[in-house]
Amino acid sequence: MNSELRLQGIYIADYDYLLPPERIARYPVAERDGSKLLVYNHGAIEHRVFRELPRLFDGNELMVFNNTRVIQARLHFRKETGALIEIFCLEPQAPADYQLNFLSRGACRWTCLVGNKKKWKEGALQRSIRMGDADVELEARVVEDKGQNAVIEFSWTGGCSFAEVLEAVGELPIPPYLNRETEESDKQTYQTVYSKIDGSVAAPTAGLHFTPEVLEALERKGVELDELTLHVGAGTFRPVKSESIADHTMHSETIYVHRESIGKLLRHGARCTAVGTTSVRTLESLYYMGLKVMQNPDADLHIDQWFPYSLPQELQNVPTEQALRTLLDYMTAHDIDTLHTSTQIIIVPGYRYHVVERMITNFHMPRSTLLLLVSAFIGENWREVYDEALRHGYRFLSYGDSSLLIP
Repeated sequence: MNSELRLQGIYIADYDYLLPPERIARYPVAERDGSKLLVYNHGAIEHRVFRELPRLFDGNELMVFNNTRVIQARLHFRKETGALIEIFCLEPQAPADYQLNFLSRGACRWTCLVGNKKKWKEGALQRSIRMGDADVELEARVVEDKGQNAVIEFSWTGGCSFAEVLEAVGELPIPPYLNRETEESDKQTYQTVYSKIDGSVAAPTAGLHFTPEVLEALERKGVELDELTLHVGAGTFRPVKSESIADHTMHSETIYVHRESIGKLLRHGARCTAVGTTSVRTLESLYYMGLKVMQNPDADLHIDQWFPYSLPQELQNVPTEQALRTLLDYMTAHDIDTLHTSTQIIIVPGYRYHVVERMITNFHMPRSTLLLLVSAFIGENWREVYDEALRHGYRFLSYGDSSLLIP
């Protein structure tokens, strides 16, 4: 059976389970590392507390984290008519690079989701911001209508950066299924302790359980820690509406990976523990980037969602170390210190993992691509894992408890 036919046979209805609303964690536990940790190890399940994680490693492993930081991406404007318009910044357009955009002074453009858009037919929205001792005037104007989304040009006075504008006037976008407003405490609890690089509109939530003490204990145990960056987009909450996964369009996200990180992977036999599904998608994409370079040294390194399922015969069994070595040599030859590209990879049952051998992840929404990714990792045993978590009072989704999966 070819990949296309196999994908047509994957139905999202087969990845459903009953999640009672009261099991969705609306707030985090008091201590990050005090959350529950379900350990699935070669079919056996045990229950731990997250701060015990370092005891489950022998040392000499590599653990990879996503160091993205959630931005205060929601902006509210009120029209003279009284209508409230919400602008949710999704992805930078001009400058297109995240860091350059955040450094912009005076003007920039973003692709945005606009709430109550029917009340904003034309003209600019304006609001005043008090920043320190100065009053800053912020303006938003639609420069391209994209249906539900729009390209918005922001302009402002005062000579400050757009990062400073967001910090002053933006709101942290917590997940919609929490069914509550963002609170001041979310500014700390909805960021990982190692977040560094601004750009996400949702947290890489598997990392929310880590504390400096857990990280230090892992290093003392001999686990090498490394970081990459994937900026989590709003697409992470996009439901699968098609019956067959073959008809679902996966969201694309920006990634940054240092050349040194690929070297570390190779030193660890091209295997690692991934913290979170965003790290998983980035790490697995690196393998396919190596294949692309093998196929064409001038190829665009963006990974399309179906690329792993439509490989030519000569690329179907390339060893992981060979693919990563090819990518590393490519970066060295082109003097690329940081790989800056994007991935749309979708990981579904039948996918063969190349880089990730252990996964730390939360418990995901029914009928989601994240649940498909987990099922691809541990097979049909995902049902046993989720049933066990529900029976033992685990808390689900972004602020919920954690799992360590070892297939």
